[in-house]
Amino acid sequence: MSADSSWDTMAWRRRLEVFDRQLNPTSGSDSPALTQTSKGQVHSICQPGELTDRGRETTLALGERLRSLYVGQLGFLPSLLNAKSSSAVYLRATPIPRALESTQQAFRGLYPPTSRSAELPPPVIVQRAIQDETLFPNEGACKRFGELAKAFADRTAQIWNPSPELAYINKRIGKYMPAESPIVKVDSHPRLSGVMDTINATLAHGPATKLPSEFYDDQVRANIDSVCVKEWFVGYTESSEYRKLGIGALVGDLTQNFVKAAQSTAKSGSSSTEESFKISLSGCHDTTLAAALAALGAYDVNTAKWPPYTSSIAFELFQTKSATAQTPSVTGSGGSWWSSLFSSAPASTQSTATRTPVAEMTPTQQSSLDGHFVRVRYNDTPMTVPYCRAAGRHLEGDESFCTLRAFKEAADAVTPRNWKEECRANLGQPAVMGAVSRPPGL
Repeated sequence: MSADSSWDTMAWRRRLEVFDRQLNPTSGSDSPALTQTSKGQVHSICQPGELTDRGRETTLALGERLRSLYVGQLGFLPSLLNAKSSSAVYLRATPIPRALESTQQAFRGLYPPTSRSAELPPPVIVQRAIQDETLFPNEGACKRFGELAKAFADRTAQIWNPSPELAYINKRIGKYMPAESPIVKVDSHPRLSGVMDTINATLAHGPATKLPSEFYDDQVRANIDSVCVKEWFVGYTESSEYRKLGIGALVGDLTQNFVKAAQSTAKSGSSSTEESFKISLSGCHDTTLAAALAALGAYDVNTAKWPPYTSSIAFELFQTKSATAQTPSVTGSGGSWWSSLFSSAPASTQSTATRTPVAEMTPTQQSSLDGHFVRVRYNDTPMTVPYCRAAGRHLEGDESFCTLRAFKEAADAVTPRNWKEECRANLGQPAVMGAVSRPPGL
C-alpha cells in the first residue's frame, strides 16, 4: 500500500539465510550464512512448498495446451479476455503456495498478457481457510478422515514393511538412511513416500540435484511407487466413509456445477448465463487427482502409478446438439460447458437443488439432465468411470462419455450430506466397519 492508499505488488528478490553448520556440518557454527544453488545463485531460492522454475515451466505449458485446444482448435473459450468475457474463467487454489502458483502459471498460459485487455483488473483466485478446504484430502481439518488415513497407512506398513519389495529397496538404498532410522519403511523417518517425493523431484530437475544412482534403480522406483500408491489410495477403494470424507465434497462441488449448467440450459435453451463460467482452473495436488479417480473407481491401486508432476484431470460437460442427437458437441454458441482440473462454484451461486441426489430430484429436475454427458480426462487420456459402463449410462459406442445422470448417481454415492458434521462422527471407531465397500460400479 502506498502513501496515497493505492495498492500494487512490490517487486523484490529473496535470499535464504541458514545456520553456517547446515552448510558445513563438520566445521560450521551457528553464525548466519547465505544458502545458494549448485550454480552459485543466491537470489530467488524456493522455500519448501513453492514451485521451482521447472515447476513454473510445466504448469505454464499446461495452460498453453489448454489455450491451444479450447481457444485455438475448438473456439470454445474467447481468445481475448475483457470486462465482458472475464467471467468465463473461474480460478481456485488451495492455501499451499505451489498450488496457488500453479493456478497463476496455468492461467498465464491460457491467457497470456497479450490476450487480456488493458482495462481488465487482476484475475480473482478463490481460496478457502485451511479448516474449510476440500480441494485435497484434508486430514487436519477432518478428524475422522485423519483417523481413517492413519489406519490405512498403518495397515500398509504392517503388510509391506516385511515384504520382499521393501527388502530390495533397503538392499539398494538403506545405507543412505539416517542413523536414527536406518531401515526404509512405509512409516520410517523419512517415510517411504518422502523418499519417493525426493527421487521424483530430483529426476525432474536434472543432474545438479541427483541422488546416488541406487535411488534410480528401476526396481527400487517401481517398488516404492507401488507401495506408496497403496498406502495413500487403497482406502478409497475399500471404504465409503473414506471416499466421502477424503474427496467426496469436491466431487459434489464439481457435479453441482454440471447440474446447474444443465438446468440453466433446460430453462433458457442456452448454456450461457451472466454469472456462469466456461472453465474452472483449480490448483490442487497429486493426492487430489488420484483420490478423485479412485473414489469413482477409475484408478486401480494394484496397477496405477503415482501421478507424475504437473498431472491434471479435466472434467468435461458436453451437451448434445439437439435433445435427440447422439453426438456431443463442444463447438459453436450452442453452449457446451467445460471444467478443467476441478471446479468449485462461487458460494453465492450454489443452491440446494443442484446438490440434491438424483433419487430425490423431481421428474422435471431429472429430465433437465438429459442430453448432457460427462467425460473425465486424466493427463489428456479419457478415463472410463465403471458405473457408466452399463447400457443406458453412456454415449452409445463410447463408455468414456457418461450420461450426466449416471455420473451424478456415481457422484451422489461418494458425496457427504454434511462434510463437517460427518468429519466429527464415528471418532474412535474402526476404519472399516462391516463389509468392504467398493466404489460405485465395481
